[in-house]
Amino acid sequence: MNELIFELEEITPKEFFGAQNVNIELLKKYFPKLKIVARGNKIKAFGDEELLEEFDRRLTMLLSHYAKYNKLDENTIERVLTSVSSDDYATTKQSGEVIVHGVGGKMIKAQTANQRKLVESMRRNDMVFAIGPAGTGKTYTGVALAVQALKNKEVKRIILTRPAVEAGENLGFLPGDLKEKLDPYMQPLYDALRDMIAAEKLAHYIENGTIQIAPLAFMRGRTLDNAFVILDEGQNTTHAQMKMFLTRMGKNAKFLLTGDPGQIDLPRRTISGLKEAMLILRNVPGVGMIFLDDKDVIRHKLVKKIIEAYDGIENRGGVE
Repeated sequence: MNELIFELEEITPKEFFGAQNVNIELLKKYFPKLKIVARGNKIKAFGDEELLEEFDRRLTMLLSHYAKYNKLDENTIERVLTSVSSDDYATTKQSGEVIVHGVGGKMIKAQTANQRKLVESMRRNDMVFAIGPAGTGKTYTGVALAVQALKNKEVKRIILTRPAVEAGENLGFLPGDLKEKLDPYMQPLYDALRDMIAAEKLAHYIENGTIQIAPLAFMRGRTLDNAFVILDEGQNTTHAQMKMFLTRMGKNAKFLLTGDPGQIDLPRRTISGLKEAMLILRNVPGVGMIFLDDKDVIRHKLVKKIIEAYDGIENRGGVE
């Protein structure tokens, strides 16, 4: 039986192995035909020579990533172990830095490879599409970038919008004034902002219009200058709504459009404005497109398993 010995240098074994050797257990999961033992500052692997070569390559990639970011978690390990090359997860060190210090000193930064790619793309482009399933941090990362731009005086205001399709944008039957009717649809945006801006300051920003949260219909006829604008849940826009939104872009504006093409709530046979715009704009200079997936899910670990389970059913065409 062939043997491979890795000796960790300049890296704390406990941090690299993870609590109760959780990272080593993940390695064992991906290399079930190898016997992997971690003791002291050494990782030993026994098995077929070809498998050991692949293990050697992947472990080197993990060590390189850890040396760069000083962090290793389940998502990163999974991404590294299943990637064709480092291009699938490698990003600049700058993209992994703190985006903004939130309430209570909370350090808000991109958590995964694709979130870091979103940060990079937003710095290079004035318009970015962030596409992926629920829980991948599209909106949260985008709001953090918007708050950063406001704090750095790169923009004068933040505008957050989403289509209120759940009520067909016909909200008259709901009780309360307009704000009370709309707030439930805007709640995810408020939640992100509350993590990043103290309550009193956030209330002041909303009152004086520095931060505006409104349904997509309210964007009509406006020109959005000196603003960081986020369209959330973009898959639920129609052709006309998306065209209207995209043409609101004014001087010194940043536009981020997020959405999940797999979760369209529009009426049947209505084309999603997001899916259409992705096709139309995919080769336009200055427009970036970042695709997130289940490996970017940073909610409860069950969310990732739920997404995988539903993907399996949808790919088979239904429950058997």
